[in-house]
Amino acid sequence: MERTYHDPLHGAIALDSSDPTEALLIQLIDTPAFQRLRRIRQLGPASLTFHGAESSRFTHSLGVLAIARRAFDRLVHSNPQIQPYRPVVLCAALLHDLGHGPFSHTAEEVFGSHHEHWTIRILQESGPIRRLLDQFDPQLCDQIGQVYRKQHPVPLVWQLVTSQLDCDRLDYLMRDSYFTGTTYGRIDLERILMALRYDPASQQLVVARKGIAAIEHYLSVRYFMYAQVYNHPKNLAATWILQQAIHRARHQLQTGNLEADATVRAWLSDDCNQLSLGQYLAADDHVFSYHLQRWEQASDPLLADLCRRFTHRDLLKAQDVTELQEGDRSELLQKVRQQLAQQGFDPFVYSGFRISLSRGYTLYQRGIKVETAHGLEELSHLSPLVNMLITSQEKVWLIYPREIETELAELLSQHNHPLSPLAEHPEGVVSPT
Repeated sequence: MERTYHDPLHGAIALDSSDPTEALLIQLIDTPAFQRLRRIRQLGPASLTFHGAESSRFTHSLGVLAIARRAFDRLVHSNPQIQPYRPVVLCAALLHDLGHGPFSHTAEEVFGSHHEHWTIRILQESGPIRRLLDQFDPQLCDQIGQVYRKQHPVPLVWQLVTSQLDCDRLDYLMRDSYFTGTTYGRIDLERILMALRYDPASQQLVVARKGIAAIEHYLSVRYFMYAQVYNHPKNLAATWILQQAIHRARHQLQTGNLEADATVRAWLSDDCNQLSLGQYLAADDHVFSYHLQRWEQASDPLLADLCRRFTHRDLLKAQDVTELQEGDRSELLQKVRQQLAQQGFDPFVYSGFRISLSRGYTLYQRGIKVETAHGLEELSHLSPLVNMLITSQEKVWLIYPREIETELAELLSQHNHPLSPLAEHPEGVVSPT
């Protein structure tokens, strides 16, 4: 019997229950902890910028599984000795995002949670998942944990799931590009998969030299997705508002002036990484979105306004001030806050700086090794383009409300810095830098 998931990127993802590993995957997908991922958006609040960005961690996880299965099964044809690692690779690919909190990566900024920590806790503590893994193989849970910690004795096993060239990144670049309606994330998946090799001597994932162009393209795509999508100024502004709303809600809870259910109270009161498993899994985008809507009617006007702005997309604006000297930026922020105070805004809530980093390639996690006539070589040594992508691009953004836009334009003109068009992006439209 087959279980088929129809995916907009990968087509029919069919799992065969007569295959023991794929039968396990079907059962894992049906657990409550995995089904919870349907209620967590892949790109957090980015749908406020790109209206199509509604896909979930559930769909992404299935996509990672689909790519990992294709990649691994292809490698097995030439390297049958790695066949025993198929269950750990596929289960690790499927379950890698179990630990994400509400609003995905944004939860880590807003609440201080660490999704990798929680993924391992869920594997170990969730009864339905742990029982399935232990019934299949008593060592499987620990082996999956080794993958996430990059400690599995066969590097290939963890590199397929979490490395500079992994199935997670391949799927999210394609998926995020598709759902945001941008073209930056279009990679040549077929050619990349054809270029993957297993090196028996080092037991790691490597790339055939003829595949360098496809990998260069993939890393360039990653750079542009960070620069133009993940670090879009509206995303930064939406995260700022959400962060301020949660901070204010936490303050109101401490003073006894907040209405919230037990789940949200736990998230606002405690270290999110020390919650009980039940408290953590009970939280998702729906739970917090409901509370944000309720708090629009809060007695505290600051909390009410922040929640209204987030819920109804009356966001703050983001102005690129990277070119200003640090002293000039500090002076500008001080003057912006003076203007805000004069207009009745809390200057520290409605203004500040956000830093964005965009990079295409880093050398950690062993980098990417290429097969050559002289042995394995680091990709950046062979490709001038990839070597350039190692350097990260940092931008500094001033967050402010539209109500002082005229005043800000005047302040910027004093520094010979015009109000940037980037502050005026229409929804979901980005311009190349």
